[in-house]
Amino acid sequence: MKQFFDEYFNFSKMVKNKRKYKKEMQRVKDLPKDYQYVFKQIQNHMWKFACGSGYDMMEVQCDLIDLFEESAADGKNVLEITGKNVAGFVDELLKTTRTYTQDWRNKLNKKINKKLRDDKSEKC
Repeated sequence: MKQFFDEYFNFSKMVKNKRKYKKEMQRVKDLPKDYQYVFKQIQNHMWKFACGSGYDMMEVQCDLIDLFEESAADGKNVLEITGKNVAGFVDELLKTTRTYTQDWRNKLNKKINKKLRDDKSEKC
């Protein structure tokens, strides 16, 4: 329970993270327009899968901004970085992040396994 309150009701942590988020979004505004557009689209897509407090997702976004800054400085086209399958690129970004899809999968597996275990025990 302490972890829950520390993660969701720690106001100093929330303020600190909000400041960090604003700083990171300023970095996005400094990117070329095509990078900004792709970042915003990826960001909107990623937040659909954010789980818990969303701090994991912020870390992924910061790493993405770093990557985009370096690539833009090297004069690369944004699609050279993401590839044409941007959704696949996002899936790769989210592999190490806890998402709702993981929770949904776990819930499905638990529900089915519990039901089948219960049904099996009733037949014995």
